[in-house]
Amino acid sequence: MTDNANRNGRATVDQALARLNFKPRTLEPGHVWLAGAGPGDPGCLTLEVLAALGQCDALVYDALVSPDVVAVADGAELFYAGKRGGQPSMKQDDINALLVRLAREGRRVVRLKGGDPYIFGRGGEEALALAHENIPFRVLSGLTSGLSALAANGIPATMRGINKAVILATGHAAGTDDDIDWAAIARTGQPVVVYMGMANLPVIAAALLKGGLAPTTPAAVIVAATTPQERIVVATLATIAEEAAAAGLASPALIVVGGIVAMRAVLAGGT
Repeated sequence: MTDNANRNGRATVDQALARLNFKPRTLEPGHVWLAGAGPGDPGCLTLEVLAALGQCDALVYDALVSPDVVAVADGAELFYAGKRGGQPSMKQDDINALLVRLAREGRRVVRLKGGDPYIFGRGGEEALALAHENIPFRVLSGLTSGLSALAANGIPATMRGINKAVILATGHAAGTDDDIDWAAIARTGQPVVVYMGMANLPVIAAALLKGGLAPTTPAAVIVAATTPQERIVVATLATIAEEAAAAGLASPALIVVGGIVAMRAVLAGGT
């Protein structure tokens, strides 16, 4: 047994990484990497994102990125660009302009977002802005909270005999002219995972009920998934808005509606 092995004879993290032979790409001056930090737990970072944080000298990060993850970018200049619903926040055009400016200054830039940059993270908009300005960029995927938060709470995103698809939707515009067709989603009979919908939960639940989902359809709200602040309320579609409010739940939160939620009663003990 080597000095680096633990008492059980298992490989340390350093040894496991050495066996993996992971060789990160180099973040060049003037390049921007759009990276996903996952749902919150630092253990959900990918190796690529971890390596990027260790190389950058400019970090543009969002509100949902934990301080522990930000601290990995030791020595980098930090630029907070968090966007939280209903609160003053940096405009997307200004964030795009900041990324372009930093790249043109020859900085090694990481743009770090919670979850995955291409799933309701506006990563596509930022990539498009960089492409228009001929700024070299890469996208480093992260675990999207819409799937990892479910797994962390004993809810499989897909389950044979329950669903053949899962729908990821935004609830940001619920009740407005820009809203999605909740009735069409209800008619599919497939589970729906709603991002950015906490403030509109009563509207969303009512629209899904009106669209034909049964009032007894299992539903859940997961707050601050995978972090020490994580909370979850499980109810039915008819009662989820009331029970979440009674529990004092607030954003950041995910809403899950569908038969997969019922699996938590059996599987949560394994999380």
